[in-house]
Amino acid sequence: MMTELPLEQVRTLLAVVDEGTFDAAAAALHLTPSAVSQRVKALERRTGRVLLMRTKPVRPTESGEVVVRFARQVARLERDAAAELGLSGAGEPTRVSVAVNADSLATWFLEALTRVPPQPRLCFELRREDEAHTAALLREGLVMAAVTSSPEPVPGCSVRALGRMPYVPVARPDFAARHLDGPLREVLAEAPVVVFDRRDDFQDAFVRALRGGADGASAVRHHVPTSEGFVDAVAAGLGWGMVPEAQAAPLLRAGRLTRLTPDRTVEVPLYWQQWRLDSPALAALAHAVAATAARSLRP
Repeated sequence: MMTELPLEQVRTLLAVVDEGTFDAAAAALHLTPSAVSQRVKALERRTGRVLLMRTKPVRPTESGEVVVRFARQVARLERDAAAELGLSGAGEPTRVSVAVNADSLATWFLEALTRVPPQPRLCFELRREDEAHTAALLREGLVMAAVTSSPEPVPGCSVRALGRMPYVPVARPDFAARHLDGPLREVLAEAPVVVFDRRDDFQDAFVRALRGGADGASAVRHHVPTSEGFVDAVAAGLGWGMVPEAQAAPLLRAGRLTRLTPDRTVEVPLYWQQWRLDSPALAALAHAVAATAARSLRP
């Protein structure tokens, strides 16, 4: 059972993962590399599993990710307990790591952070990742909470629905006149398109749904890996794209963008997943996120 794992060995494994090498972990822990290696091997014997891939930098195996996540949760509980007992440094804030997708970060998520009560004092460490991949950071123990598109909880985590984020297909009016003159299902697949990065399948999925086939968006695509930059690229006429309704609305009103399908909106469901811990810091953040999402997203 996880409670029977020697914490000294668990902390050593975490140090190796965080530092990247056995030598660096040894320096951080003020141990010899041999002692670090022996602790990790002892933990692997105890679990009966290989926990680390001996690469450079080292990476946890699937079993190792479980132990790493456990180690981070133990560290979080220790810090919370120390704070409640008055054993932490005077005025020392609690650091909370969160994975959030770029569009949420650009539209509603920062407002949620401003609504977290001043006590306990928190410092936020945000990691930007696509909502379809933020759960992986939870599984690896790299973050304590995440905005994700998955309703399936990561082991050791709780999940709650936040709402649906609406997106609209838009383009600059003169771009639409030049590239999209004809039945949309026929011309959209050939028109230049803006995508977030190489993992962004959103525009392709929209075209496939529109055409009822396997063909996605055009091969003429511009990669713009920021939410604000993505909108600016579409508004500048580089290509069409799926833009969050909240970001598109003022540009539509100003005539800088036009909707390609007036009656067609794509809604992406979002969920909040967090470690299942009795942590005041996580509870305060979760409450603020849920309340803000209720006002900003569709039910």
